[in-house]
Order: sequence, then C-alpha cells, then structure tokens
Amino acid sequence: MRRGDPFAETVPAASPQPSLAAWRPQRQSYDAALVTADQADNGLPAGNGLPADGGLAARRPYRRRAPLSRRVKLLIALGVVLFLVISGLLARFLSTENAERDDDLALIEAEARGDVHGMLLRLSGCSSRPACVAQVQADASDPHLRRTGAVKILQLTSATAYSLTGATGKTRLAWTVLGKLPVVQCIEVRRTGSFLSGISIALLSLSAPIPGEADC
Repeated sequence: MRRGDPFAETVPAASPQPSLAAWRPQRQSYDAALVTADQADNGLPAGNGLPADGGLAARRPYRRRAPLSRRVKLLIALGVVLFLVISGLLARFLSTENAERDDDLALIEAEARGDVHGMLLRLSGCSSRPACVAQVQADASDPHLRRTGAVKILQLTSATAYSLTGATGKTRLAWTVLGKLPVVQCIEVRRTGSFLSGISIALLSLSAPIPGEADC
C-alpha cells in the first residue's frame, strides 16, 4: 500500500500460528485418554500417564492362545503310540542277544559238570541225532572240560547276531573257570522269526574244543 493512498484496501495482519509446543500437552492428554479406554476394554488395570511407547502396547488387544484342534491332538497321540511300539520292538530285539548268551552259558555249565542229560536238554533235537549225542557224551567225559567253579564267558562271536529274520550259523565261544586255561568251542545256533514277530533261539549242537586262534 502506498503512503497517502486513501483508496487502498486495508489488509488485516496475519494471526500468529500456534507452535508445536502449545499442541503437545493437548496431544498427550488425548493419547492418555485413549490408553485408559483401551485398558478398560481389555480388562487391564489403568496406568498413570502415557507409556514410553506412546500407548501402542496398551492398545494391542489381548489374544488368547487358540486350543489345539482335534486333528493335531490325534496326530500327537498317534506319534506317542508309534514311539512306544517301536521302542518295545527294539528292546525285545536287543534282548535276543542276551537270551543267546544265557543259553550258551547254561549249556557250558552243564558240560563243565559232566551232565550229559542237562546238555541234551539244551540242544534242540540233539537226542534224535546219534552224531550229536556222541559228541555230547565225548565232551561231558573229557577231563580237560570238567571244571568246578563259576563258568565265565570270555568272548562270544555269533554269526547270527542281530539278524532281522531267521538264520542259522556258528557261535564261537571262549570260556573258562577261574584258575584254568581258556576253552574255545563252537555252538550251532538257529534263529527263527522276525523283528516284528520276535526272534526265537535254539541251540543245535556243540563241538569239541578247537585251537584258541581257530575259527568255527
């Protein structure tokens, strides 16, 4: 506007804009009110003032963990049952090796006593085979095999060990009695059955003593 111009329009002066500092208390009061309302809706205790994250965490709705579906529960139950079944089958299969060791030990103990009848009872079908009976009688009467005391198995190597199905083979057995020289003999073993149905063991024959380093 030029000085002295009577016809010039009078332009009002621009009003000052409020500063951010002036709006901040109002904004904080508004956010605090929202937080208190959200906490009340979610069943949470009301807090004093605005949280450090601006009230975002308090505004998140509380979510309960969804329950497991019936299908998931069924799968978990089947997994547990399957684990128990496999564990039982594996334990029974591994116990077969202990069963053969026990049978071998009982046979050798009868031999060390010179017990022909006890040996024949532990050899499946041996009584009906003259050659087997003759070998049992020879072993039972051998003075080098007659021992008094506890029989100790030094080494047992089975050709049918851990067989998943039926098998027949020789077991090399080294045994002794404390204070005596070791004896090595061969036992013919037959395994029947399977991993699933179970393994059965039958001792078929017992050899004469063999050299310490010889194989069956």
